[in-house]
Amino acid sequence: MKILKDVIAGLPEAERKAVEARTATLVAEEMTLRDLRRALAVTQEQMAETMKVRQANISQIERRADLLISTLRQAVAAMGGSLDLVATFPDRPPVKIAGLGDIG
Repeated sequence: MKILKDVIAGLPEAERKAVEARTATLVAEEMTLRDLRRALAVTQEQMAETMKVRQANISQIERRADLLISTLRQAVAAMGGSLDLVATFPDRPPVKIAGLGDIG
């Protein structure tokens, strides 16, 4: 039985890069906070240290369905990213909303 990793490694470079790019796009389209943290190889302990909270708090944040924007922004920043809030409407271009949940 072939392992997917080996099959992809055996592809021509251009095809392999196309597969990797499409995979990254699909993964980036929707992830839970926990999935994102794991994909970035960041531990709950590392996030807790950066956010100056306990590891248990990170676990709670990852399980919540409703977060303050500032909390989500802090969590994303603790993983090395930044959070942009974008509103989408039919027949209009997306609008980036500024000034919400700023943490300084």
